[in-house]
Amino acid sequence: MPDTPVPAPAGRIQHRREDGVGWITIDNLPRRNALSPEMWQALGDTLAEFEADAAVRCIVLTGAGDRAFASGSDISRFEESRTTAEQIAEHRARNQRVHDLLRQMDKPSIAMIRGHCIGGGLAIALSCDLRICTEDADFAVPAAKLGVGYELDGVRKLAQIVGPAFAKEIFFTGRRFSAAEAYEMGLVNRVVSSAALEAHVTEIARGIAANAPLTIRASKHIIAESLKGQPDEARCDRLYQDCFDSEDYREGRRAFMEKRPPQFQGR
Repeated sequence: MPDTPVPAPAGRIQHRREDGVGWITIDNLPRRNALSPEMWQALGDTLAEFEADAAVRCIVLTGAGDRAFASGSDISRFEESRTTAEQIAEHRARNQRVHDLLRQMDKPSIAMIRGHCIGGGLAIALSCDLRICTEDADFAVPAAKLGVGYELDGVRKLAQIVGPAFAKEIFFTGRRFSAAEAYEMGLVNRVVSSAALEAHVTEIARGIAANAPLTIRASKHIIAESLKGQPDEARCDRLYQDCFDSEDYREGRRAFMEKRPPQFQGR
């Protein structure tokens, strides 16, 4: 039985599970998949649900339709939901929860991008582990055109991915960058045709879902630690050792000797 959508006024977050992959769709077509406050909350709730579900091994985020992955927070809602200091703090907490879940969860995530990937939508994609887009996708952080500030966490993530010079160009100009430019900067991992996108992402996501979860968890967190000024070496050592202490390591050895695909259980 398919999962039911998570409803939200002015848009919704849809989700489903299939072959070890959790699919999340940002759906607000009239506003190019801009996220209302309710959608930010629902997105965080869905990510937390998938993180707790052992049957989900990889998560894919995408936008409904072919015009946009996500165009950021719904600016039309700012007057009613992002004016007072309390409202701004609540908005920040909802957004940060989504980014923290994507970065800190054990499971890898893929942003499957069609069309516009703008502002807060790009921030979501940057918090994913991989980004795969169509040839007609475009990317922008129009903060300088709106007078919006970006906190250290978001700026640092962009600079880590594309480097400081490209991060400055993106923030200073506020202009839109093509898929080809995004690939040149290292903003996206792959650029494929629109017709091939879903099949390409599905193949990658299912391949990840079939691999050893503890190895993927260790790789994700150790890479994150390696980018810190003072990495937690003890944590990295524990993650490394957990792989060799696992039943999955024994299963991998047996499957190799028996010339069959391994059946990893994440333990």
